Amino acid sequence: MITLKKPAEADKMRKAGQVVADVHKAIRDAIKPGIDTMTLDEVAQGVLGRESAIASFKGYRTAGTMTPFPGAICVSINEEVVHGIPDRQRLLEEGDIVSIDVGAQVDGYHGDAACTYAVGSISPEREELLFVTRKALYIGIEQVLPGHTIGDIGFAIEQWVLGKGCGLVRDYAGHGIGRKLHEAPQVPNHGRAGSGLTIKPGLTFCIEPMVMSGLESVKSTENGWTVVTCDGSDAAHFEHTILVTEDGAEILTPWE
Repeated sequence: MITLKKPAEADKMRKAGQVVADVHKAIRDAIKPGIDTMTLDEVAQGVLGRESAIASFKGYRTAGTMTPFPGAICVSINEEVVHGIPDRQRLLEEGDIVSIDVGAQVDGYHGDAACTYAVGSISPEREELLFVTRKALYIGIEQVLPGHTIGDIGFAIEQWVLGKGCGLVRDYAGHGIGRKLHEAPQVPNHGRAGSGLTIKPGLTFCIEPMVMSGLESVKSTENGWTVVTCDGSDAAHFEHTILVTEDGAEILTPWE
């Protein structure tokens, strides 16, 4: 069911979104060559604990997985698209790119955001992938206006990404968010202009383009969670939680 958030509900989502942004800022400061990904998870848990927030991802289950997700954050490196599991033995290396996805629940409402970070100095090709993917997010956000449609968002993202010669992850999409981490509607990163749900003030949803430098094909790994590119090419992921207002989009997760 699609719900329009009342002002009091929007305020709670702003709080959750700010916690998510604070986690991203702390992790951004912590990322460096040699750090293990479990330490990044611990950084996140420290911020969540100080803010009396609940990690939205920890213990999360889906129909297709045997075990609940074990981490407070998703940590996906290089060819990993989403749902990378924090691991004490997994060290970041100079030149890597690492996507961090964070969810936080405050007063019963969720915020969710992702960002892909450079580890030290990265190649021009990886710099370009991050630029294209981050730009895709904001191109999608520009379409968030009352009277526009969900299809307008996906169409704008798709045209930009394909125009840059990159591949688009089509098996995963953005989503509504509120009392649940994943609510209706789905917000695909591709689509037809003018199609789908009409955007109205009070809607809250996540826009999250996932882009790869190679072919448009992904697969799940043996752990049942982590998704990787089939050809081993790099992937990037950027996401914001959005509140639709009378004037357009309010970003609730200001990790910039």
